[in-house]
Amino acid sequence: MSTVTILGGGAFGTALAIAIGRAGTPVTLWMRDADHAAAVQHDRENRARLPGAALPPTVTATAELTPVAPGTAVLLSVPMQQLASVLEQHRDALTGAALVACCKGMDLTRGLGPTGVIAEVMPGATAAILTGPSFAADIGIGLPTALTLACTDDVAGGALQQALSTPVLRLYRSADPIGAEIGGALKNVIAIACGTCIGAGFGESARAALMTRGYAEMVRLAVDLGGRAETLSGLCGFGDLALTCGSELSRNFRHGLALGRGAEIDATATVEGVATARATAALADRRGIEMPIAHVVAGLCSGALTPEAAMDRLLARPLKEE
Repeated sequence: MSTVTILGGGAFGTALAIAIGRAGTPVTLWMRDADHAAAVQHDRENRARLPGAALPPTVTATAELTPVAPGTAVLLSVPMQQLASVLEQHRDALTGAALVACCKGMDLTRGLGPTGVIAEVMPGATAAILTGPSFAADIGIGLPTALTLACTDDVAGGALQQALSTPVLRLYRSADPIGAEIGGALKNVIAIACGTCIGAGFGESARAALMTRGYAEMVRLAVDLGGRAETLSGLCGFGDLALTCGSELSRNFRHGLALGRGAEIDATATVEGVATARATAALADRRGIEMPIAHVVAGLCSGALTPEAAMDRLLARPLKEE
């Protein structure tokens, strides 16, 4: 894999392009908007999404996506709810590529995670997911970061791990994409719950309880869908949960803060946990899985529940063994 293509010119896609390109690999950074791509290519910086992080000479920003060579690593750094449409639009150009989802969430219409969407839209394609505790700003300026790369094909997974790892971007391989993507999806839901908890003044002890019981929900759903519980104890589960639930750099946590404070919501921010909470609650109902935090977050985000009502609902649940 001598080159890498990244679809999505947001903060995370740009950060990955910088990190991989800085290691000497030629990277094509595709953006939907031609004017944006031209500006990034000219300025050598994505000032709109990742200011202060310069693109190395190895990165080319473009709005033109030409067919990629067979086996090329293509990183799909687009919002979860747009993943299927992007794949459908560029199916011919991506045929034969190794498709690595870099989004976190669950498709609202399909009830599938990223690798499930890839398998449905691009049957037969090598599908993997790159996920874990990471902020684009950290990656963009070269701070050390460790992520999980999950793929059911060990040979393809090993090749991707070698192609995408850099001296400061360390990838750990997993054969459990279901567990990895459930961890990445649900940590956003739990982060909204934790942000709401802090914003509403419920305290740090309540946040710790939400994180812990939220982790139990993550494991419960992953195992029911065929994932492994131990996967969630790694970077893509526990690690990502700890980062996202404890920092205002997280869009999902900030969204929860605004809900808890009754403040205005930033309508321009991509907050994957909002749609994921709805999709997860519906999936849990269909499969008969108990996921009370996911349900209350769906209610909070829709306006059906106030923070106080959500907390009352969780505290009123029957007492049980841990």
